[in-house]
Parts: sequence; structure tokens; C-alpha cells
Amino acid sequence: MSGWVVVIIAIAYVTLLFAIASIGDRRAANRDPMRSRPIIYALSLAIYCTSWTFFGSVGLASERGFEFIAIYIGPTLVFLFGFPLLRRIIRLSKAEKITSIADFLSARYGKSFAVAALATIIATVGAVPYIALQLKAISGSVSLMVEHYNGAPPSIDLFLGDISLLVALLLALFAVLFGTRHSDATEHQDGLVLAVAVESVVKLAAFLALGAVVTFVLFDGAGGLIATVASDAGVNAALAYPTSLATWFVLTGLSAFAIIMLPRQFYVMIVENRSETELRRASWVFPAYLVAINLFVLPIAFAGLAVVGGQTSADLYVLSVPLMRGHNLLAMIAFIGGLSAATAMVIVASVALSIMISNDLVIPLMFRRLLTHGRREHEDWTTVILNVRRAAIFCILFVAFLYYRESTYNTRLASIGLMSFAAIAQFAPSFFGGLFWRGANARGALIGMTAGIVTWSYTLLLPSIAPPDTDIIVNGLFGLEALRPQALFGVEAEPLNHGTFWSLLFNTIGFVFGSLSRQAAPLERIQASIFVPRDVSPMPSLRRFRTAVTVNDLKDTISRYLGVERTERSFESFARSEGRRISGNEQADMALIRYSEQLLASAVGSSSARLVLSLLFQRNDPSAKDAYRLLDDASEALQHNRDLLQIALDQMEEGITVFDRDFRLTCWNRQFRTLFDLPDELGRVGVSLGQVVDALASRGDIADGAEATTIDRLTRFGKPWQIELLTSGRIIEVRSNPMPDGGIVATYADITQRVRADLALKAANETLEQRVADRTGELMRVNEELAQAQMLAEEANLGKTRFLAAAGHDILQPLNAARLYCSSLLERANEEPVSTAAAAIESSLESVEFILGAVLDISRLDAGAMKPAVSAFRLDGLMRQIGTDFLPLAREKGLDLRIVPSTLTVATDRNLMRRLLQNLVSNAIKYTRTGTVLIGARRRGELVEIQVLDTGIGIPADQLNTVFREFHRLDAGAREAQGLGLGLSIVDRIARVLRLEIRIGSHHGRGTVFSVILPVASAIAAPVSALQPGEPRTGDSLAGLRVLCIDNENRILDGMRLLLEGWGCDVTTATGLAAYRGSGSAERGAPDVILADYHLDDDDGIAVIKALRKLHKETIPAILLTADRTADVRDQATEIDVPVLNKPIKPAQLRSLLARWQRIIPAAE
Repeated sequence: MSGWVVVIIAIAYVTLLFAIASIGDRRAANRDPMRSRPIIYALSLAIYCTSWTFFGSVGLASERGFEFIAIYIGPTLVFLFGFPLLRRIIRLSKAEKITSIADFLSARYGKSFAVAALATIIATVGAVPYIALQLKAISGSVSLMVEHYNGAPPSIDLFLGDISLLVALLLALFAVLFGTRHSDATEHQDGLVLAVAVESVVKLAAFLALGAVVTFVLFDGAGGLIATVASDAGVNAALAYPTSLATWFVLTGLSAFAIIMLPRQFYVMIVENRSETELRRASWVFPAYLVAINLFVLPIAFAGLAVVGGQTSADLYVLSVPLMRGHNLLAMIAFIGGLSAATAMVIVASVALSIMISNDLVIPLMFRRLLTHGRREHEDWTTVILNVRRAAIFCILFVAFLYYRESTYNTRLASIGLMSFAAIAQFAPSFFGGLFWRGANARGALIGMTAGIVTWSYTLLLPSIAPPDTDIIVNGLFGLEALRPQALFGVEAEPLNHGTFWSLLFNTIGFVFGSLSRQAAPLERIQASIFVPRDVSPMPSLRRFRTAVTVNDLKDTISRYLGVERTERSFESFARSEGRRISGNEQADMALIRYSEQLLASAVGSSSARLVLSLLFQRNDPSAKDAYRLLDDASEALQHNRDLLQIALDQMEEGITVFDRDFRLTCWNRQFRTLFDLPDELGRVGVSLGQVVDALASRGDIADGAEATTIDRLTRFGKPWQIELLTSGRIIEVRSNPMPDGGIVATYADITQRVRADLALKAANETLEQRVADRTGELMRVNEELAQAQMLAEEANLGKTRFLAAAGHDILQPLNAARLYCSSLLERANEEPVSTAAAAIESSLESVEFILGAVLDISRLDAGAMKPAVSAFRLDGLMRQIGTDFLPLAREKGLDLRIVPSTLTVATDRNLMRRLLQNLVSNAIKYTRTGTVLIGARRRGELVEIQVLDTGIGIPADQLNTVFREFHRLDAGAREAQGLGLGLSIVDRIARVLRLEIRIGSHHGRGTVFSVILPVASAIAAPVSALQPGEPRTGDSLAGLRVLCIDNENRILDGMRLLLEGWGCDVTTATGLAAYRGSGSAERGAPDVILADYHLDDDDGIAVIKALRKLHKETIPAILLTADRTADVRDQATEIDVPVLNKPIKPAQLRSLLARWQRIIPAAE
């Protein structure tokens, strides 16, 4: 592979980023919402993982073992436990239209230009080494790859002769195209964020792939790697490296600061955040990402020590290990991953810094020079702002390139990155102090940050640039050894710990003492109240404040910086949020001015926005009338709020007083004077506490000599105490608390009635306890009786259910025998009277059977004995069974029963579902004289609707809601067919057990449709059956079919023999398996069909069928005949492919099943 291919791949990768960013911007322009936006946001935060992570962590691990983990502990802790803090920072930034860390500090400290400018300078100075780190990584990786393939480093004649310059220019072009599209820096750069998220995925995938191959492939498994590195001296030295506790603490702290305050991190985390949901998702996705990308750092580092050693820089082990092992493709993947890690950071950092430089440094200076002279009042600043940012991007990358060329050749990547972290940490005292200390001001921030960055430059930056033998480094400033940069005041420590300690110490001291050196300015106090809120009553409203500036003036001014379209859209959004219309010619109120300032700040920064609006006010009102009007309205608003507060206090039931530090009255309410009945002269500001107490003593409300005790108790804070006014008998509860300035706030509540009630209650308790004990005993006795009665009722109900279940079998057995005898009689009777009588008996038995079956079903459903066993099954099999069950009955009535096949799959209890549909189809056939009964299913989205339609007598519309009641029958139905009205009641109960929806529709005289609604389940394959019977025909001949009947009752066997022999079957009977074997029937060969009862004397029908099949060594078709309708029996039969017929047996159903076997057996033979 040619070395030029590596260069082309690097350039092609950057070009690919252009395409990805363009796609993101097009989707945003089309208002195409991305469902994956929270994940994209979380992945974009992985901009934290730069080439330092990809290359530098391996280099650091090869030298210092586990120390590299420290820079990931801080961010992980921040996102796992600092969610409330991050949410607060984001909310403040959104409310104040903050676009950068410098803008955040400026807004907190009175929108100070000086604070913003200093923060911008610090951020730029701190970021330049970090960007240089990325260029170093790009240059080093390209050089290693090209040298490996060409045998010599790349030689590119470009200005300074380095491939990194070309890459820097491409990245600058990318940042300009996709990071400076809007002058409003709060506008989301969707394309840029999407590109960064993709790069995060690329570098993670590349690093994991490399780590997996190195760990499990290159050394024939992890065991081989361990064996290889175990004896390596470099590996042992790295593992034994004594990282101090101070170093762990410093690295963790710096990384925690960096994840919030690095310009690129602040931009991605704050500016690009759209919702709290994104932050919540990132709170676990980002830590998981950090864990994943560091899984294989140690294996790669140790493999590099063992395989590469000192042949290349340890920072490049990620590339040199696969190259030296001949894995060129893996090396190229690692190269792309490292390139991705570096380019993402450079792009976002340059965009974030360009916004800071334009908004907080260049544009404010231009305003002060141009606007104060009134030059080009209506100039469009949008283009100027964007051009400043674009120029800043190119300048930043060029300066970073120069720094890289001059100072980073012999410096590890990790060292460069940590030095940048230490620079960014200089924001920490002002940043976090401003969030929690209301007294912090701009002077403290300026002094602190200046002291910190100067100390950082002296102790960390200077040693990294100057040669080690420079006089100032060796002997200290002015030759004073105590001022040596790396041993300040004689304190010697690791350079990073040393520089970080002194810079943050001087920073914090300057911040605290600078803030204490003067009172905060009014604007600083206003901003402090926003950033450090406390639970106080709201500030006076200034809604009625108006200026000479109109709404159109504000729009014209802001549109020069944001553009007309963006300005109009923003003002319309404000009007909607306020719920009012805004006319262009009306005077701007305070709320609109505040919003305009925030809107303008998003484009030019907080300090510049305030300057622009101040100049606008001066131009429109040079006499400063607005200042006086603001003062008047503010005073009026303050007085209005004070009056409102006094009215609110006077409406309280408790008395309230506030005494200052000298115990003089400053505030009170009317109830205070009423409770103590104080004269008017004591209701004035300045009245002392002693005067109030003396007045009470002189009137006799407190005892003589108790004045000092009363004052002492009032000034002791904590528990409430009581005072009794002797003249009136009133008892007052007093609660007192200290004021911040040393005064007292006290409340007074009249508790006279409560005390008297307590005394009365105490007296009543003496007799009440005995009455309570008597009532309690009586109540316990009644409860015991109720519990016993309830237990008896429950036992009776269960007994009823058990009786019905047990009696059902005993009742149905003789009915079954009678039914068989009648069917046999019908088969043999040729005389008309006998045939008619037999048919009548058959009909009567069928009615009794139906009634008993319905009663048993209702009993089980009401007792909760039927528990659904949910399974997935196809509807076509269930519908075929329904057709088999009812086709003989339909043909007997001359009806056309149609089954529409369906391949849909549902998940419910199959047996209960079959029972429900059987009742619906039975009703349809019963009440249809002529025509058709149709069964089918329709898909309704994620639901399926199973329908049973008939052309029967129909149901009147006014009686549709009554058909599900027990024993309720319509007049027309009673005339049409016999029954008790239990079928649809069973349908309703089964539907409730299965949680199905039943719908009914009907046209009287034309027909009815019942619908069952249930969800569609995942499709399953159609079951393959060994038997594919055709449609059964009741007229099929059963002659010669050998049937074995097994039942423990001889009457049943005799009736079955008569019935089956009447159909031409060859019948063998037995009372059990032993009887069958003893009769010698087994020697005549296997029967064609087995009919077995379930409840036998010493066994059950399922076991007998299994034994017979085993005896004859073939799967003999069988039918289980039982009066037991439980699901357990049916499930056992289904497992061995045996259909179930419930007693009493319907001869038509039995003959239909036997006819099926009669057709199949000859075909098989």
C-alpha cells in the first residue's frame, strides 16, 4: 500500500464528514424530527474523548499503569451524580440565551465585558495546546503509516511542510461551513452535531475492534497475551508505578471541571441541548461510553511494550502494534479511529472558541469604537459577526499549528491535554462561586481569573515552551529560588499537581477577597438573584414601565444582528408566550426589553447586548427621561407591593411583629394589636419591645416583676411558649425566630379555646376510657360473628361448586347411557310411533344435557375455577374444529354453514375460545330457519375481529343489551327454539375471563352478527398433521370399522354397542385394560378406533390409550369420552393427539369422527 493512500484516506474521511453534516442540516431545514436525537446528543458529548483518549491514554498507561483512568472518573461522577447541577446550568443558559462559558460568566457578573473578554482569552490560551495535541496526533499517525509503507516519512511541500497543516485547513473549512451558518449562536447546528456523533461511533468501534484483536487474536488468546507481557520489564514497571493520592485527586478534579467548562463541552452540552430528556439519556449513555472506550487501553499498552518497545512513541502503540504484526487493515481502522477522535475535537473547539471571540471580545470592541461615534446606524451586522467567527476559526487553527510545530515534539499527548485542563480549571472558582455565592462580583472574578491564569502560565505553560536549561526555570524569576516555576515557594511536587495547586489557590483567594473588597453593583445584584435564587417573595413588578423606544425600534436594531426573519419569528414567539398582541408602534415595556436583551445576547454576547440597547435608549431619549420614569414607576411598584404585603398580613389570624437588632418595632399587623389590646401610640415604627411589655405589666396582664422574664423568653429562639393575659384570661402562644440582621420576627396565636378544650377533654377521658373498652369488646364480638358467618357462607359457596362439579359426572353418566340407547333405538326403529317416541326422548335428553352443561359452566366461571391457559394458535385450525362440530346439525336443519379460512394467529385460551364460539354458532343455527351461517375473521390493524353471522330472526334494537342475562329469552326466540337462555350468558362470562370484547349487531327479521375482538399475535407456522381428513359426511358407511369401547359402566358399554353395531361397526367392549387383555381380544389384532372413558375404576382413559398403542405398537386413532370438562383433561388428550367428546355424547359428532377414520384407514392400507 502506498503512503499516499493514507493521505488520501485522511482527506476522504474529512470529506465524508462534509456529507454527513450536510445531511443533518437538510433534515433540520425540512423540520424533520430525529427520534434518535437524545442518542445523537449523548454521543456528541463523547467529543471529550479526543486523540488524547485514542492515542495518549495508551501512552500514559504504558508508563504509569492505571493512572490514565483518573481523567474519566471525574466526568463519570459528574454525569451520574451531578444531574441537578447540570440541569440548573442548562436552564440558566437557555433563559439568558447564553452561548459560551465566557458568556455564562459575563451574564452572572453583571454582563461585564471585562469578565467576558478575560474568560475568552483564558479559554483560547488553554485550548490552543489542546488543539495542537490533536494536530500532533494526526501528524504522528500519518507519518508512522506513510513511513511504514514507503520506508520514509512523508515529504509535503506545503508552507511549513507538514500534512497536519493541510488537515487543519480542511477542518477549518468544515467548521466554517457547518458551524457558522447563523449569527444567533443559540441556533442548533444539527449537521455539526450529527457529524460529531458519527465520529464518536467511529472512534469507539475502531478502538474496540483493535482492542479485541490485540487481546484475543494477535497472541492466540488472552492467555497468550498475559504470558507474553508477564515477564516484560516495562509492563512490570508500569504496573508498579507509584501514582500518588494527590495526583488521583488532581486528575479527577480537573476532568470534572473540564467536562463542564471546556469550551467545546459547554457548547455541545449546553447550547446544543434541546430538552431535559436528552440530558437524562446522556446521564447514563455517556458514562457507559467512557467505560467502553477504555476497556482495552491496558492490553494495547502492554502489548505495545512487549512487541514495539522503544521503536516508536508509546502514544502510537495503537498503530505500531498491528503494523508490526502485519495486520494492515486493522492498522488502517485504528488510523481512521484516531483521525476521527482528533478531527471532532478540533471542529467543535474551533466553533466554540470562535463564538466566544466574536461575542465576547471582537464585537464588543467594535461596538465601542463604531457605535459610540454613530457610524452607520442602520448597518447590517449579521455578515460582520459571521465573518469575525470564520476568521477566528482559521486564526485559532493556525496558532495551534504553530504551537504544535514549536513545542510538542518531545511532549506526551497526555501532558499537553492535562495542561489545557489546568488552564480551563481557572474558571472553576468564579463559575461555581457565582452559582452558590450571591456576594460574588465582577471584581472578584477578574482578580481571581487573572491571578490563576498568570500562575498557570508561569508554572505550566512556560516550562512547556522554554528549554529546560533556561535561567528563569533553573534559578527562578529575578534569580530568586523561591520563585522557580516548578518549585514555587520551595514546594516541590509533580509539575501538574504543583501548577494546579498554586494557580487555583491564588485564583480562589483573589476571587474571595476581590468580591469582598466592594459591594456588588446593582446589575450584579440583579444577575446574582437570577443565578443564585433564594426563597423570597417576588421582586416588585415593573410591567407598567414604558420607554420612548418602540417595538419597531427594537426590531430594527436586533434584525441588524440576527436577520429580519429570525427577529420577527422571535417576537411572535414572545407574544404567544405572553398571551398578548404586540403592536409595532407601542412603547416597549420592561418584559419586552428584557427579552430583547437576551435575544441580542445570543448573537453578540451579554455585555455587547447591554451596550447596544443602552445606546438605543440614549438615541431615542437623550434627556434621560426614561431613567426618571423608571425610578418613579419602580417606587410606585415598591409601594404597591408593600401595601399588598400589609393587606395580606392583616388578613392572617395570627399576629406578626418584626423587631430590629435594637428591639424596636419595624413591622406588624392588625391582629397583633388586637390580641394584646394595645393602644394606638404603641402601633408606630420605632416603639421598643420594653415599652410593649411595660404597657402589659401596668395593665395587670402579666405579673409584677415578670417583665424581664417575658423579654428574655421572647429573645430565646426555639420552642413555642405561652403567655396568659391575666385581665382577659386569653392564652397566647408565642413563636420567635432570629432575623439575618440580628432582629426578631415573632408570631402570636390565640389558643384559649384549644387550651380549654384540652382541659375538657382531659376530664372526659376519665369516663371515656371505660366506655371505649366496653365498645371495643362489643365490636370485637360482632366482628368475630361476622367473620364466622362469612366463613360459613364461603364454605357453603365452595360446597355448592364442589357438589355441582361432582354431581355433574354422576348425572351425566346415566344421561349418556340413555342417549346411547335412544340413538340405537332410532337407528333400529322402523315403525312410525316408536320412531317418533324415540325422537322425543332423544330431544328431551338433549335439552337436559344442555341445561346441565350450561349450569356447570356458569358454576365454574362464577367460582373462578376456569383459569385461562394462554397459548398462541392459528384461527384456521380452530374454525375447522367448529365446522366439524356443527356441520351435521346445520345440514339437519337445511342450513348452509360456511367457514372462511384465516391464517391469523392469536394468543388466548384455546379451549375457552372454542367454547365461546361454539355457543355463538349453536345460537346462530338454532335461531336461523333458512339461509346461511357464516364464520370468519377480519383484521383490524393490530386486532382481529372474529364474526359469526346468520340470516335468522334477528334481535330488536331495544333488546340488544338484555340478551346476555341469565334465563332471559326473547319472545320470538322462545317460539323459534327451545332453551333456557344460558348460552349467551356463558359467552359473556368467558369473554370477561379472557378479557375479550364482544360486539353485537342485528336487523330484526334479517339476521344477527356477533363479533369477538382480540389482539393479533406473532405468526406461527401451520401445524403439520399426519391426518388430513376431508369434510365429514353423516352418511358415510362405517361397515367393518373395528371399534374398541372401554368404560367402567356396563350400561354405557351396552348402549354404545347397540349404537355402533347399528352403524355397521365391529364392536369390542371392555371395562379396562386388564379386562381387554383377559378377554383375548388383543390377540385378534389392533382395533381401528379406540373409544375410552376418562374416569375408570383403577386407571384413566389417557393411560389406557397409551398402553394400547404401546401394546399394538402403532398409533391407534382414539377418542376420549368424558363428563369431565376441565382444561387439564383436554390438555392431556391434546398432547397425545386424541380428540375429546363430552358426555352425553352427540351421536352425530361421534359418527362424523368415526367416518373420518373409516376413510383414512383404507387409504393407508
